[in-house]
Amino acid sequence: MKPLTIAEFTDNYGPGHSGLLYAVHFLEKQVLDAGHRLLVVAPVADGPNPYAGHERRREIRLPSVPLPGNPVRVSMGQDFDYRLAQLVANPPDVIHVHGLGGVGLLGLWVAQRTGRPLILTWHTDFEAYADHYWHLVPLLNAAYKVYTMHMEGITWAQLKKTIRFKRPRRGRAQIELLQVAAGMLTDADLVTTPSDKTAKRVLEIAPSARVRVVPNGTDALPELPPAPKGRGPRLLYVGRIALEKGIDLMLDGFELVRDHIPDAELMLVGDWRSTSTGLRNRLKRAARHGGVKLVGQVPRDSLGAYYASADIFLFTSLTDTQALVLHEAAHAGLPFVSVDHELRLVMDQDVNTMFARPNPVALAGTVIRMLGALQDPAFKATAAARSRELAARYTVANQSREFVEIYEEVAAGRQVAVTEGIEPDPGRPFFPNRRVTAVFEPPAAASGD
Repeated sequence: MKPLTIAEFTDNYGPGHSGLLYAVHFLEKQVLDAGHRLLVVAPVADGPNPYAGHERRREIRLPSVPLPGNPVRVSMGQDFDYRLAQLVANPPDVIHVHGLGGVGLLGLWVAQRTGRPLILTWHTDFEAYADHYWHLVPLLNAAYKVYTMHMEGITWAQLKKTIRFKRPRRGRAQIELLQVAAGMLTDADLVTTPSDKTAKRVLEIAPSARVRVVPNGTDALPELPPAPKGRGPRLLYVGRIALEKGIDLMLDGFELVRDHIPDAELMLVGDWRSTSTGLRNRLKRAARHGGVKLVGQVPRDSLGAYYASADIFLFTSLTDTQALVLHEAAHAGLPFVSVDHELRLVMDQDVNTMFARPNPVALAGTVIRMLGALQDPAFKATAAARSRELAARYTVANQSREFVEIYEEVAAGRQVAVTEGIEPDPGRPFFPNRRVTAVFEPPAAASGD
């Protein structure tokens, strides 16, 4: 087959580490290994960039600014006109958009202008994002409005006279963001999601979207000697340290665990120093007095030592769409205690996982029950074997190969099969399908309230 040019548009390419960043890296490798050409479009940011300089890979980096309280940088639209013209004049064969920020919107415009197939991967639970970062959502909405109106022919000088920024208001912010998302999801030729849970969310927001579940893959990390630990059991969390990850719930539940198991330890691996001030101060107090170990950011290839030292992987987030850290922990043979009953790719209830309701008492009780069960060597061995068995289904090679096949199918003009049997929750509201340009009020209606 003739080599294709695959363009990956992502708003999350550093400087912070994240599951989305690694998912794009894994995909880059498979595209290059398959002999295709690769274009990465992303904000300017320092961070891991393992394939920079590859002879069949090039980058377009757009000016960016830090996003408060978030470990990524976002493009603010400078150079968009130039880059749009450049990409339309020499378009890629397939456009793959990861996320719904400014760079993602640029990818959407390139697809609309060129007629090239558009794949959109829904990596983020935007409903949850809009709830936790509601005060930032109006800025994102305003950026969409400015970019979209400019693409429709309104000059920058005219925009200055017509755009009015609204004060953040919690409910309105979420609705506007989800309306934008509905338009983008509907416009895509194919929407891919990393889990059934996320596919349901997509169909709740955009019922006519064409959705296929393609979990992100990850391989086992290098085996390392276990990190030193105390006499008691160790609960481990690896990942971003942020409120939407349920860290407050984790700390509340662990306090109750310590009442019953005084030598229990909770180890958090991730950049806790960059989190919100309130959470950072609480973590410091817990580290001084409550059996909590704050490791900080660790290179990915060194994480094996921490997984090897743990007794349970503790997962209190309800906002993740897959969570590659769960797969890393499963490769290491760890059992789980989780509050997210919908993320089950590497979880088998009462075999390698016990699920808790998302409140401190239920969480603590489930942790204590799991620690008790692990005293039985047969249960422990079965749990470890089941974790490794489930993790082995979702390797980087398996999952990235599926994406390369999708690229080749859509580039050839063939319709890609969608995942059957995914039904949105009828009890959850959804927003009507509409195009991106239809979600904004006309300039004359804008107000400063």
